Amino acid sequence: MPKQKAQGKPAAPRRKPATAGNNPVTARDKPWLKSYPAKVAAEVTPPSAASIGDLLVGACRQYAGRTAFTCMGKTLSYGDLERQSAAFGAWLQGRGLAKGARVAIMMPNVLQYPVAMMGILRAGYTVVNVNPLYTPRELEHQLKDSGAEAIVVLENFAKTLQTVIPRTQVKHVVVAAMGDMLGIKGILVNLVVRRVKKLVPSWSLPGHVSFNAALSDGAERTFKPAKVGPDDVAFLQYTGGTTGVAKGATLLHRNVLANVSQLAMWVEEAYRAKPKPADLVYICALPLYHIFALTVNALMGMQQGAQNVLIPNPRDIPGFVKELHKYKFHIFPGLNTLFNALLNNEQFRTLDFKPLILTLGGGMAIQKGVAERWKELTGNSITEGYGLSETSPVATASYVTATEFSGSIGLPLPSTELSIRDDDGNEVPLGEIGEICIKGPQVMAGYWNRPDETLKVMTPDGFFKSGDMGVMDDKGFTRIVDRKKDMILVSGFNVYPNELEEVVAMHPGVLEVAAVGVPDEHSGEAPKLFIVKKDPNLTVEDLNAFCKANLTGYKRPKFIEFRAELPKTNVGKILRRELRN
Repeated sequence: MPKQKAQGKPAAPRRKPATAGNNPVTARDKPWLKSYPAKVAAEVTPPSAASIGDLLVGACRQYAGRTAFTCMGKTLSYGDLERQSAAFGAWLQGRGLAKGARVAIMMPNVLQYPVAMMGILRAGYTVVNVNPLYTPRELEHQLKDSGAEAIVVLENFAKTLQTVIPRTQVKHVVVAAMGDMLGIKGILVNLVVRRVKKLVPSWSLPGHVSFNAALSDGAERTFKPAKVGPDDVAFLQYTGGTTGVAKGATLLHRNVLANVSQLAMWVEEAYRAKPKPADLVYICALPLYHIFALTVNALMGMQQGAQNVLIPNPRDIPGFVKELHKYKFHIFPGLNTLFNALLNNEQFRTLDFKPLILTLGGGMAIQKGVAERWKELTGNSITEGYGLSETSPVATASYVTATEFSGSIGLPLPSTELSIRDDDGNEVPLGEIGEICIKGPQVMAGYWNRPDETLKVMTPDGFFKSGDMGVMDDKGFTRIVDRKKDMILVSGFNVYPNELEEVVAMHPGVLEVAAVGVPDEHSGEAPKLFIVKKDPNLTVEDLNAFCKANLTGYKRPKFIEFRAELPKTNVGKILRRELRN
């Protein structure tokens, strides 16, 4: 990237680029390989399964007697999951859907999700994951864009579907209820959800089938395993909804299988440091319709024969913590905002963290203060990973055996290349900031029916342009600087919101912080902070003094606004765009 200067202000310091002779060293030299853990191969072993369905059926047969998923105290064994997913797949096949038909799932983390997901894939169809909190406009766009012909929806969100379904291609609707798979307890759960908490708005979807009725019908049919290959489409994972029109990242079976294999190779190091228990337990608080939990929890977890504890509503922190007290958990994927919220809950601090082997952070930058407090409480460092829906999702990861927070997103996974490039597509020297570009078997086939959008993000030599700005050091570790479009330009200087947020989050009176750029007649743009207080006595003056001590002049916020809460996606990412607007 070209250096920018402003009259009367010092240029931002840059690292001296590494060189080899007279030639700058770049990522093309794969410096990360010399930093690889000793027992991690540079290349991923091709998966033996031809499809995700084959992988999951193999896991179900290998671990038939183990618990695969738990939700609200009810368990689903691997053997049960194989049988029930076959029944659901047989029901879908009975609708006459052609191979490759898109089937949407619009549910939070409930037992019906893995049954539906696995059934759809085994029957030869494509899963379209839908955020259940979508507005009618967002839902209509995704159903129409994907061409979904069937949908599985939790009744809590059926009203939204009702308003848009006449304008879509959806012909078959399966409606689930919270208590469907909870046995006798489910009757009480449905009563509370519908009558006491009134979480199910009145809806009408003529011709719909209940989830349990679909399973019963399918169980009486003969399931015919579909011939699914590596190049068939497994998931349409929609992305870009917070920055533009949502597009479906087309993830092939081989993309996702490769990422599961890459992750499994990488996390094996953790089990060398702390032996893998026979009854491995994952906490699944992130929604399964999000690619992070889908790949890490559902798919890698099942490959390892783990029990996934499903949390339908992780925003209910007291309820979430109460559930955590029931289990000895070993693997805990999460986001910075989730870790932060848990650390501020007194009951969370009373948990037994001795069984915890691995904490995985992704989706957004992990703040140093949060990472240090997590390590102090749990004795477990957060392993930060990086990726996108377009990369199935994980592209890089930190050492799983690290004992200190580095602020780095780590190294490219096996068979993955990173290239840091300028605005003209040229690779920059190590130590210079540029756009992170990714190449590997986990990179999507393109955006669904959007060749024009695909061309915008793929380079001629096959790298996916992430839209994230980063810098790689001479050991191959990459640090995220920020989203390219979130940069604040102050009098010609680049100011990165992540840096501001990380610094301000270290103030003991701050619970959450978001930084955005706002128009300024003098400097073009100026930084503005939105703060949620931890200390009710915190003042603007306190924060200004803290920023003066920790940030150079042009990076300091010109405006500070206190908020009761910050807008977030359902996954927990702070929506800077909403704050800017």
